[in-house]
Amino acid sequence: MQRIASWSAAAVAAMVGVAPSSGAEARHETVPQEPDSPNASVRGQQTPRENLQTTAGWVKYEGNPVLGGQYGTCFDVSVLKETPGYRMWVSWRPRQSIALVESKDGLRWSGPPQIVLGPRKETGWEDDINRPVVLKREDGYHLWYTGQAKGHSAIGYATSTDGISWKRRSDRPVLRPEQPWEKVAVMCPHVLWDAQTRLFRIWYSGGEQNEPNAIGYATSPDGLRWTKHPANPVFTPDPNLAWEKHKVTACQVERRGDWHVMFYIGFRDEDHAQIGLARSRDGINHWERLPANPIIRPGENQWDHDACYKPYAVFDGQKWLLWYNGRHGALEQIGVAIHPGQDLGF
Repeated sequence: MQRIASWSAAAVAAMVGVAPSSGAEARHETVPQEPDSPNASVRGQQTPRENLQTTAGWVKYEGNPVLGGQYGTCFDVSVLKETPGYRMWVSWRPRQSIALVESKDGLRWSGPPQIVLGPRKETGWEDDINRPVVLKREDGYHLWYTGQAKGHSAIGYATSTDGISWKRRSDRPVLRPEQPWEKVAVMCPHVLWDAQTRLFRIWYSGGEQNEPNAIGYATSPDGLRWTKHPANPVFTPDPNLAWEKHKVTACQVERRGDWHVMFYIGFRDEDHAQIGLARSRDGINHWERLPANPIIRPGENQWDHDACYKPYAVFDGQKWLLWYNGRHGALEQIGVAIHPGQDLGF
């Protein structure tokens, strides 16, 4: 039997400084406890066992999944840490929409999800809305999202003053598949604002509709008009790594000191995926993969048995919280993995 390491609800509650919840706040069920280590702490009171599901110091939360189940498939999220807690914009497949949930600790989420951006079939490219990224600046919230219709995917743009009521900035996609490597789809945007150059920077996935193949890069002065990098795609599968040789996609890029750190999905084949880490000085060239990849792997006969998709990580000053969607059969749900400290192991 595969050994499982996971942080108990009591351990995580000790980390984040809240009392363990009965679970009624979010999932309307009891959050599992770990009876043999009620005082376990991510700071080292108890060291989780080594296991095959995670590497490089990451540990799955014992209360996973934290969102999904009764709400159907929830996938591909974007998370912001805001006082007094967290806000998550989630792709909600049964409603073909982007929805918002909130949490005090990143583990117990409000429900049901609140739809904040829905489909618009009249535009011809937004039958299904999903895969968001939300960026907050002094002028408000900025959202880039994937619109899907007729076997194609493209990226749209909207803004908001509160993260709930969104105004689309164009009836047309701001990024669409145009280059040969992009085939029929561009999707899974992740955007940073560069205050020095006054440019938005986007990393996006391009290729096939079911799962895109590689990651491209573009810049924009206004979030609407984008210039794609001439050397796209900037991140492609490594054929020498069995776990990601098929495709790499759906990345999140964060600035950490002098580095750009990328969390991404690697596919060994169309149906099986895991999560890896890479870094680059400029976010474009010379990506270095973490030797311990993949850092998050499926758990046998568990909620993420078949695949671990779309990471989104936040460092809260003491630890990393990484949300991802796991799939078992046809159902995808959201779980979280935790990494104590800032050093990711490069």
